[in-house]
Amino acid sequence: MAARLIVLAAVMAASILGTASAATYNVGEPGGSWDLSTNYANWAASKRFHPGDQLVFKYSPQAHDVLEVSKVAYDSCSTGSPLATHNSGNDAIALTSPGTRYFICGFTGHCDAA
Repeated sequence: MAARLIVLAAVMAASILGTASAATYNVGEPGGSWDLSTNYANWAASKRFHPGDQLVFKYSPQAHDVLEVSKVAYDSCSTGSPLATHNSGNDAIALTSPGTRYFICGFTGHCDAA
């Protein structure tokens, strides 16, 4: 299983649904972390992300990193020009606006363009 994640943050109308509080999502929880054993498509599909939420990527920095990339780079697993690079092992990334964001692991062999 590749370390790839697509996050779609949707805006909800506060006038219809009321005020929502921000959520923190530990990527891969409850069964895992940012690693090669988690099915991130299933994990992300079970969530409803919104602006103001936060993603936390937990992993061993000796074994993984987190690259935020464009859709084209995500689709091809290209690590050459990331939008952002995170490598602390405990990275908190704020979802500040609606839209789709793409994350891959930049370590060789950890992202498959399947």
